Amino acid sequence: MFEFVIEAIEEANYIPGKDVSLSLDIAASDLYKDNKYHLPLDGKSFTSEEFLQQILTWCEKYHVLSIEDPFADTDDKMWQALTEQIGDKVQIIGDDLFTTNPTRIEHGIKNKLANSVLIKLNQIGTVSETIDAIHLTQSAGWLPVVSARSGETEDAFISHLAVATNSGQLKVGSFTRSERMVKWNELIRIQHELASKAQFIGGEIYQKLKNS
Repeated sequence: MFEFVIEAIEEANYIPGKDVSLSLDIAASDLYKDNKYHLPLDGKSFTSEEFLQQILTWCEKYHVLSIEDPFADTDDKMWQALTEQIGDKVQIIGDDLFTTNPTRIEHGIKNKLANSVLIKLNQIGTVSETIDAIHLTQSAGWLPVVSARSGETEDAFISHLAVATNSGQLKVGSFTRSERMVKWNELIRIQHELASKAQFIGGEIYQKLKNS
């Protein structure tokens, strides 16, 4: 899959790692059983340390800029190790690790488990709690990523939430289906209204991470 995506980038006349970088959502808690990470389609299993090395190889070889849930939400030691080794140049996002919960986010900040938090409004339950989670993330110099959920509706509120809180990133899926497109289209409308005030984090994420 990595090779296929890199080839597609090059065939579109872009340069991997410069014009286009990759973002991974490993959802590793679903792969973790009996203290190992299992990739059943590949017929492979990894210890935590082996999986760390595998992820480091992927990030280096395939121009990975952002990686979500690289380890199980109980595998703190590996979260710390990955963040220590590449956290200055790769966005390491906690989803299952934090569940938009301020208490869990505080634990992650204290133990340097990541450098970014996936923010899901209907995961924590209220707008005020969501904004608190975003502000807590930002106060640590981390990056919030406002995200849709599976079974999402056509409501575009989270587009406004991402912009209004200066989160810089929105995760709603690729350009397909109405529940996704309505949010991208709303962002375009917001961009037109903000004009020159609109900002796009893009590749500047590297610099933001290094300065955090």
